[in-house]
Amino acid sequence: MKRLLVSAALTMAVLISTGCQTLPPPEGRELRGTGDLGLIIERATGSVLVVDHSEHAVLGRVEGLGDLSHASVVYSRDARYGYVFGRDGGLTRVDLLTRKVTDRIIQSGNSIGGAISQNGRYVAVSNYEPGGVNIFDSSTLDLVAEIPAIYTNAQGEQRQSKTVGLVDAPGNQFVFSLFDAGEIWTVDMHRHPPGVERYPAGKEPYDALITPDGRYYIAGLFGEDGLSMMDLWAPGQGARTILPGYGKGEQRLPVYKMPHLEGWAIADGYAFVPAVGRHEVLVADMEDWRMVQRIPVQGQPVFVMASPDNRQIWVSFAHPLNDVVQVIDSRAREVIRTLEPGKSVLHMEFTPRGEEVWVSSRDSNRVTVYSTRTLEPVATLPAQKPSGIFFTNRAHQLGL
Repeated sequence: MKRLLVSAALTMAVLISTGCQTLPPPEGRELRGTGDLGLIIERATGSVLVVDHSEHAVLGRVEGLGDLSHASVVYSRDARYGYVFGRDGGLTRVDLLTRKVTDRIIQSGNSIGGAISQNGRYVAVSNYEPGGVNIFDSSTLDLVAEIPAIYTNAQGEQRQSKTVGLVDAPGNQFVFSLFDAGEIWTVDMHRHPPGVERYPAGKEPYDALITPDGRYYIAGLFGEDGLSMMDLWAPGQGARTILPGYGKGEQRLPVYKMPHLEGWAIADGYAFVPAVGRHEVLVADMEDWRMVQRIPVQGQPVFVMASPDNRQIWVSFAHPLNDVVQVIDSRAREVIRTLEPGKSVLHMEFTPRGEEVWVSSRDSNRVTVYSTRTLEPVATLPAQKPSGIFFTNRAHQLGL
């Protein structure tokens, strides 16, 4: 008891002498949060930039991340660590505060993105080569589970499929699609070993998304017109096709780059979806998932992304018309502005409350920041062949 009283007295003395203020951080260290930080992929140099979107500032560069030609990032629950998925099968854990690599593994020959579980304990990676999904402990990057995407082809032979469209889902699940098998698989991480269920999904699903409420998983289909949608509240009903035959009877253009469904736009009860091989953004009524409009745009859309307030839809495009971004008014459903951020626009990212959008221009070696109110540029940041832009608010969103 005497020791406790002495300890309490010493603590009170410290508080009085410091005026009840927080003690300063150790010398040489910056005391700050991570809520306005992010990572920008520098695809040609295997590096990432740590940026502050409040100050429009580059805080530092982290190198040694391998092949980032098709890279993406998810974040830990505390938004301190970014998990970078490289095309070479690399999974790298980056500390945004120390701006250093803490762990790095090569987990396959060719990977295509990943996800972090709802509880933040697991990181899953989707693979092209050899296929399947690998799941790791988010703290150590130790392997937790291997899920080979084995299927039987038309000749009765067993093969392993490329996996795409990997997302996290409520209930501590992962959901992904099998390009070669035409299936959607769900993985329940509450079970040990993880429980896997599989469902038919249509021909050649190439990418997928999950709606913001985590209910619907929607895979784009390259082998046929339409999208495949599964209600995760009732997965036993299987997947059904929505927007069937939207291109029926039309001559499809050569597809220069497959559109990305991540970050697709939902506004006022309607979904804005990139059309495959057409200069259009499709509008679907989410009440019954029928197509209600086609919005003409200047090229083949790659990203169709809604601002956080859903009033604007920003569209980027495939080569060779990829030096512009077009902005659609979600109420009028028409293009209201065409912007020229630079050569070879690859990605866009809204700040968490949507007052700005950052746009990467690979061949102009810069990132341009636009005001969503004026649609005018407010800042530019130099970067080496920038591609993906990922802010830490993703740590608290499903499916990103």
